[in-house]
Amino acid sequence: MNSNQVDFSTFCIGCVASSLGMSEAEAYRRLKESGILMDYIVPCYDILHTFSREYIVEDLISLMRKRGVLEAA
Repeated sequence: MNSNQVDFSTFCIGCVASSLGMSEAEAYRRLKESGILMDYIVPCYDILHTFSREYIVEDLISLMRKRGVLEAA
């Protein structure tokens, strides 16, 4: 993982945590344990970082729901 991917991953964790009203530690745990962090955010950095903050948060929250780490809305 390069420094851009680390920075982007940290950004994603913070944005998801803020949007869901949870701690960054909890958001990190859920993203890591579900595989979203290392199987989606990091390898898709080149594409994902070009999207808006709002799109990224909606996309990640949707994926978290699909993977069962958040209750469906």
